[in-house]
Amino acid sequence: MQKGLRILITGSNGQLGSSLKRAAGNYPYFHLTFTDMEELDITRFEAVDAFLKNGSFDAVINCAGYTAVDKAETDEAGAFRLNAYAVGHLAHLSSLLDFFLVHISTDYVFDGQKNIPYSETDQPSALSVYARSKMEGENEVLKKARRAMILRTSWLYSEFGNNFFKTILNKCRNGEKLRVVFDQTGTPTYAGDLAEALLKILPRAMEIKKPEIYHYSNEGVASWYDFARCISIFSGYPAETEPIRTHMLPNRAVRPAYSVMDKSKIKSCFGITIPFWQESLIKLLNSDKI
Repeated sequence: MQKGLRILITGSNGQLGSSLKRAAGNYPYFHLTFTDMEELDITRFEAVDAFLKNGSFDAVINCAGYTAVDKAETDEAGAFRLNAYAVGHLAHLSSLLDFFLVHISTDYVFDGQKNIPYSETDQPSALSVYARSKMEGENEVLKKARRAMILRTSWLYSEFGNNFFKTILNKCRNGEKLRVVFDQTGTPTYAGDLAEALLKILPRAMEIKKPEIYHYSNEGVASWYDFARCISIFSGYPAETEPIRTHMLPNRAVRPAYSVMDKSKIKSCFGITIPFWQESLIKLLNSDKI
């Protein structure tokens, strides 16, 4: 175990960043610095240069991202600025200053045409502006970083911020009827699980000699309808839930119909066990966090 590692987390007010803050108490031997846009806007390259050169960080975990999938369709410049160009600059600096870069990416880089889980060697094929910007961010890391981990995840939810889980839970508590798509299949991922896994594997991950892609989501498979039904039932607020098709929603961006990811690589490389998604959901609902 490498102790005393100096680690910078960007985008620390988002779901994963907030979950990393909560998990940090279990890793007192890390020196963690948390920043969000107010402290460090990663699209301002000169400010990033100064911050990183003064910080002498061993690793940077980039949780910052443009995640408004539908808004990105009319704000391509904004999505690419944060999800691609800023990531490319961090990747360049990681080689220049010799720190290890962890970049968080997404299952949306796939087009959803498969019916078996996607592996890290499958060719990305983005369907939306958001997905293309994330795919370009990955390419920037692969081209410019000397040592890096690209960590794709899916359907992230938590007690923090705005997300599908919290929206559905609030609707259930208010006795509202739910209308949820059943023709998109993936895996809900609890951000707390991802944060714990990331901090656990980081010292060994830093031994990677080149940029590598890994997949992490909770185990199992679900549709958004399945996820919503489980939130409703497990929370004790059973709600009438209507399954609908994706085309019945006014979304601008196209979503992959199937984006289940194979986690064999990260499990075998780092010896981790990944919780089943329903177990993590129940654990969160039974906690005092919501």
